[in-house]
Amino acid sequence: MKGIILLNGDEYHGAIDDAHALVYCCDGAYNWAKGRVRIDENIGDFDSVCCTPDPPPERIYPSEKDYTDGEIALLRMLAKKVDRIEIYGAGGGREDHFLGNLQLLYKAYQSGVPAVIVTDYNRIFLFGEHFMPVLHLKERMGTTVSFLPVTETAKIGNASGFYYPLSGVTLKKGTCLGISNVVTEEAQTVECQRGTVIAFVNQKKR
Repeated sequence: MKGIILLNGDEYHGAIDDAHALVYCCDGAYNWAKGRVRIDENIGDFDSVCCTPDPPPERIYPSEKDYTDGEIALLRMLAKKVDRIEIYGAGGGREDHFLGNLQLLYKAYQSGVPAVIVTDYNRIFLFGEHFMPVLHLKERMGTTVSFLPVTETAKIGNASGFYYPLSGVTLKKGTCLGISNVVTEEAQTVECQRGTVIAFVNQKKR
């Protein structure tokens, strides 16, 4: 079963396929998601929601807590044994929140569950030696894709389908190598032999 987490960041303007999915809506995400996405449960402290959410929350968490609403939703979703997770509303004006939401991707990665943050502009996800070491994409020609290391270094093995060569490249923290590559073939492959990589696949603004 697919899991969907809706966060109180930037409003996502595209379609969200909630069929056969478990959908958790976090706090103020209800402001943009109500009437657009079927919600199974509203989660959070509800300090930024516009009105009483439907369905009513089973529990209201304290505003002062160690976990963000998104992290609570992720941990509960992982306990439900979903096989993949989509996260919407993870961007926005709070850069600290965005960086925190990237940690949710890493937690899912550590748990062996593929997860992706979807915004109006990008799809963001992790791959690496311990989980999903070979990435297969079918992005349209001309799409911009960036790869950055999550670990101190990330060694790329075989790679194809991109303008700038990636095979044998070591991505290192503290450098921008891996930013703004371009798709040049109908199918793309990237192998991460060592470490963990975060990928940003540029999407046209909807």
